[in-house]
Amino acid sequence: MRVDGNYEVETEAGASGKPGQENRRTTSFGHAKQVITLALAAMVVAGIVYRGISTRVRATSALTVQTQEMAVPTVSVIQPKRGASSEEIVLPGNIQAFIDAPIYARTNGYLKRWYVDIGARVKAGQLLAEIDTPEIDQQLQQARADLATAEANYQLAKTTAARYQYLLETDSVAKQDVENAVANDQAKKAMVQSAGENVKRLEDLQSFEKIYAPFDGVITARNTDIGALIDSGSGSLAKELFHIAAIRTLRVYVNVPQIYSRSAVPGVQADLTLAEFPGRRFQGRLVRTADAIDQASRTLLTEIDVDNAAGELLPGAYAEVHFKLASGSASTFTIPVNTLLFRSEGLRVGVVRDGKAVLVPVVLGRDFGTEVEVVSGLDGSESVITNPPDSLVSGGEVRIAPQAPNGGAQ
Repeated sequence: MRVDGNYEVETEAGASGKPGQENRRTTSFGHAKQVITLALAAMVVAGIVYRGISTRVRATSALTVQTQEMAVPTVSVIQPKRGASSEEIVLPGNIQAFIDAPIYARTNGYLKRWYVDIGARVKAGQLLAEIDTPEIDQQLQQARADLATAEANYQLAKTTAARYQYLLETDSVAKQDVENAVANDQAKKAMVQSAGENVKRLEDLQSFEKIYAPFDGVITARNTDIGALIDSGSGSLAKELFHIAAIRTLRVYVNVPQIYSRSAVPGVQADLTLAEFPGRRFQGRLVRTADAIDQASRTLLTEIDVDNAAGELLPGAYAEVHFKLASGSASTFTIPVNTLLFRSEGLRVGVVRDGKAVLVPVVLGRDFGTEVEVVSGLDGSESVITNPPDSLVSGGEVRIAPQAPNGGAQ
């Protein structure tokens, strides 16, 4: 065997054929081998190309599906809550004494002494102070003397008239004299009555020297002291001597917004809470209303009476009043404020129906801060979209986000 170039030539003994034929067979075999190698390489390249194209097609298809899925917005939904049959509202209130009165003098003089000071609990008719009135005392003495004189003159005129009437029976005196005596008797009688009334007037003024409590209460102010000049009445010159307040029962005045005015009727329970009594409630009851809406504030003035037998509550204090009012309508619903859509055509709420968004017009009632009342537009079975996008339109496909165990969206 020999090797010639790239070809291997077999020359075994006894082989037949010429040298040229051997070269041709060797050349054909080499070409076949090259074709097979190229075919295998082409197949490998084709496989690689096919795999790349297939991968790209699958990626494109997956991207298309993902894009289509992402084009469908995912939304969270809630169910509207039906309005409660009764609800509690909290309003500010001012506590006032059931009766509150200033005490003035009804006579002139000087304060002789006082018997109670601020904070004193007094009963009706209890003596508070005494006034020294020397002028009234002198006038009363003079009036009593005038009354005695008038009574003496009346007795004389009465006797004279009786005598003249007796003498007239025997024609011993003229009839004119009798009439004069009778008239004088009547005049003297009237003078006695006048003098008596004057004495009574001065006695009444003298009785005002003693100042009494007009009702049970507590003295909240004392504005006078011993020796102070006292002027009667309540004019510009007069000065308030005491201030008394009845606090066994207290009044609390509350301005109720117009929207709750129909539910604020006498008999409604209203409890008080104060900062100085944390965790405590003082029971009260609405007893009367103004039956008129104030045009300035659009509120209804109401009065709540609270029992204060223990004297814990003080007049003038600020309190929060908790009203338990009946709901105006059992067909109302409440929804969060983040479900509302403000559109040019009006207020709308997005709901999900058969996988599509529907914009429903609603009419709102009361505003509770984080929630609002819906008086019409919902029946309670809707799945209301929370935080709806501005691009949300009716008929658009949406996907509801799965709910977490705690009720929120996952």
